[in-house]
Amino acid sequence: MSFNQFTLIIAFLALAFAAATFAWRLRVFNRLSRPLDRARPKGNLQSGVVYAYTLGMAPWAKESTRRHWVAYLRGVAFHVGIFLGLGILVLSPWLSSVTGWVRILLAAGAGFGAFFGLIGFIARFVEPDLKSLSTKDDLFAVLIVSLFLASACLWLLVPSTLPVFYLVSGIMLVYAPFSKIRHCIYFAYSRLFFGKFFGTRAVLPHKQQQSGEA
Repeated sequence: MSFNQFTLIIAFLALAFAAATFAWRLRVFNRLSRPLDRARPKGNLQSGVVYAYTLGMAPWAKESTRRHWVAYLRGVAFHVGIFLGLGILVLSPWLSSVTGWVRILLAAGAGFGAFFGLIGFIARFVEPDLKSLSTKDDLFAVLIVSLFLASACLWLLVPSTLPVFYLVSGIMLVYAPFSKIRHCIYFAYSRLFFGKFFGTRAVLPHKQQQSGEA
């Protein structure tokens, strides 16, 4: 067995571990009792849910993002890079034979994601508000994900560094279920509850938007 194959096994075992742990967390979460809502529904639940997953995530929907467009776009670029990096990891056994502009584009995408992740990491030391709110887990989670994307970019440009990519991926995936990275599985739930709660109270979509569209 070559070292590349050994690190590949490590990375995919870590991926399986992360998937199983996330599945277990979701199972526990789904078994929790929900608070009983005694209020009479007024609005449209479906409209609220659709809004929560679409325009409700637009930068102008929240004051914090309306006032910090740069940070919002930085976060979007970082998360797009993460999805790309995970795709690169899953497809890595077949991407080794890919050459040319496709490989360069994938490397650029992962590299930009790593860049914006590292900018966010540095911001947690520079911006007073972020610095006061950041925990050790915040710092390490952003750093390890940024390194994951950087190692993906490095491998696509320098094929001999594949074991580095797999080892960094393994560390990130084992750490993910026990860190703030696990917000990836709770995010969908939070938007669903948000949309259902305010949709049934005729709050979402906002009346201002409805009248504006009319």
